[in-house]
Amino acid sequence: DLFLDALHELYLRQSISKNITIKGYIQVFKIIFILVAIILIISIILDKKPGAIFAGLGAIAAVLLLIFKDTILGFMASIQLSAYKMVRPGDWIAMPSSNADGTVLDISLTTVKVQNWDKTITTIPTYKMVSNSFINWRGMEESGGRRIKRSLLIDVNGVQFCDDAMLERFGKIYLLKDYIAEKRNELTLFNSKLDINSEIIVNTRRLTNIGIFRKYTELFLKQNKQLNQEMTFLVRQLQATPNGLPLEIYVFSSDQRWAFLEGIQADIFDHLFAALPEFGLQLYQAPTGSDIREVLNSLNYSK
Repeated sequence: DLFLDALHELYLRQSISKNITIKGYIQVFKIIFILVAIILIISIILDKKPGAIFAGLGAIAAVLLLIFKDTILGFMASIQLSAYKMVRPGDWIAMPSSNADGTVLDISLTTVKVQNWDKTITTIPTYKMVSNSFINWRGMEESGGRRIKRSLLIDVNGVQFCDDAMLERFGKIYLLKDYIAEKRNELTLFNSKLDINSEIIVNTRRLTNIGIFRKYTELFLKQNKQLNQEMTFLVRQLQATPNGLPLEIYVFSSDQRWAFLEGIQADIFDHLFAALPEFGLQLYQAPTGSDIREVLNSLNYSK
């Protein structure tokens, strides 16, 4: 037992131990050695050959399988976890079925210990890590970025085509100056080739305030040094809902730390919330108590 513990300690000092754990195997060898020792002691006491004792164990094999069911399942699961590198100490995993969301502390023959973010400890049977699904965030931690995925719910009543006055105002915004000039020239050239009545707005190609805001959001994010510009970078419209038109931001931060991610995300959306009215847009918001009181007061005043 001490010899195996010493081997395990020596292994933990090697760099490979960070990727592959052998604690489950060590525990299996300990169990085997203990069983062999018990059989040898019994053979000496009963004055019988160890082979005869082993043969007698075949009759109670079913009982032994029942007793050591979790150990056997855990041993097989440990082999799979190590062979396929599914999880290792230090990984951040999430397993909702076991109320686990945190860092793996230890992987043994029968249990996996996870320290949750609220500092509680969840103990998961090792075989459940194979039979049930879980999320391992190691890929995110090794990717160099952490995802930001959030939407602005825009009130569609504010969506409109841009007139010349709006385009002049938008053209004074530093980030949009070149984009507005390029698009105005492009659309003017395109529309001049059409033999149609340009007084009807929908007959010609025109810029919209929500399209310009989407472009502004994209340019605003591209100049943000806290975002990883090499990873997936999207600013897109999703399917309109009864709660507004979602404009989704799907980007990755350069800093993977949770607290810093929340700060980066908050700074981005603080700015965009405040910038919306500049484009004639507003967020969708369900009527509140103050809205209802205002309507009732206006009705009473009109009477």
